[in-house]
Amino acid sequence: MPPAEMPAGTPAALWVARAQGVFNLVGGGWPLLHLRSFAWVFGPKHDEWLQKASAGLFASSGWSLLRAPATAEGLAQARRIGVGAALTYLAVDLCYVPRRRIRPTYLLDAAMEIGWLTAWWRATRKPTGSHGQAAG
Repeated sequence: MPPAEMPAGTPAALWVARAQGVFNLVGGGWPLLHLRSFAWVFGPKHDEWLQKASAGLFASSGWSLLRAPATAEGLAQARRIGVGAALTYLAVDLCYVPRRRIRPTYLLDAAMEIGWLTAWWRATRKPTGSHGQAAG
C-alpha cells in the first residue's frame, strides 16, 4: 500500500519502509529502463553490466522494503535492509565523489541516504521520558 493510503496510526517504521522502498525501486529502475538518461545526469559508466547489476540490487532492496510485512519482525527486517542499503550507497557516494570516479550529482543521493538513516533512527528509537530516561 503506498504511503498516501496508509491509515492513521500506522507505525513510523512502516512509513519509512514504504517511502524508502519507492525511492530505491524507482532509483534502481531508472538505469535499467533508460540508461542513457541516467548516464546524462550521473555520468557515463565504463562497465554497463556493473551499472545494471547495481541498479538491480537497488531496485531489489526497494521491492523488499515495499513488501515487508507490518509485523514487528517484518519491520525489523525492513530496517536492516533499509539501513544496510543506505549505509552502502552513502559510503560509495562519499568515497568516490572526492576521488572523481563519480560525478558530484551523487552527493544528492548521499543527502537522501542520510535522510533515510535519520528516518530509520527516528522511527525506531525508544521513547524517552521528560528527563531523557526511557519511558516505562
